[in-house]
Amino acid sequence: MNSRARRRSTGAGLTIALVLAIAGGASVVVRRATQPAAVPPPPVAGPPTAAPPGPASSAYAPPSYAVNAPQPYPVNGPGTFVVARGNGPVLGSAGPLRRYRLAVENGAPVSLAEFTMLVEATLGDPRSWIGGRDVQLRRVPGRSDFTIYLATPGTANRICRAGGVDIRRAGQPYTSCRVGGQVVINLARYLTGVEGYGAPLPTYRQYAINHEVGHALGYGHELCPGPGQPAPVMQQQTLGLLGCVANAWPYLEGRRYAGPLGEVPGA
Repeated sequence: MNSRARRRSTGAGLTIALVLAIAGGASVVVRRATQPAAVPPPPVAGPPTAAPPGPASSAYAPPSYAVNAPQPYPVNGPGTFVVARGNGPVLGSAGPLRRYRLAVENGAPVSLAEFTMLVEATLGDPRSWIGGRDVQLRRVPGRSDFTIYLATPGTANRICRAGGVDIRRAGQPYTSCRVGGQVVINLARYLTGVEGYGAPLPTYRQYAINHEVGHALGYGHELCPGPGQPAPVMQQQTLGLLGCVANAWPYLEGRRYAGPLGEVPGA
């Protein structure tokens, strides 16, 4: 999650080594950017593998972060990734084309094919960012505007902290983030979601993808517009719903759904 976090100096097939070239800082964008600059993909060592009412009150109490229980995934990975090969379908019908790559860290218990299908189904849904008819999205194997990584917590922490975003909670890498042209989905959250989210895990996964891709498209954080209402997709739902109910989509009933600009208290 791309929060105003505590700043610290902080692609079966062939396996390739990716050098994680981390882009500079990760400043929060609170309005739609005109056109975020394209970021070159990390260099590769060989061909990629084919892929089949109002803001929160100051009385907000954050959820407990269940990060110390035994985990069904590696906490640390090698920092190398498998990358989806070939072009995906063009998602959306109007607007400038933004290109993205997909990469899954080696050793993650999630296949590249699974992650590819989920991301394309999510971003290709009319409730996702293409719903505004102001952007089209397409998966590519090479140079792209941004790369969506599924990374172990340890690797996610290294990428995010190098870009100036601290994703730790209770001392452990917890959230996802976006830094520059790198959209980093934390494997821990992908596999286990968050405590008290109040929606099935697939919904949380769609939320996480739409939220971080939203940052790559130039959107900043928003807050719950009122108790019982859907949480805006750009709300930091991983850190709490603030009285709203879980929602994975930026467009509801054909219209952009948003809340007041702002950060979850203490984020």
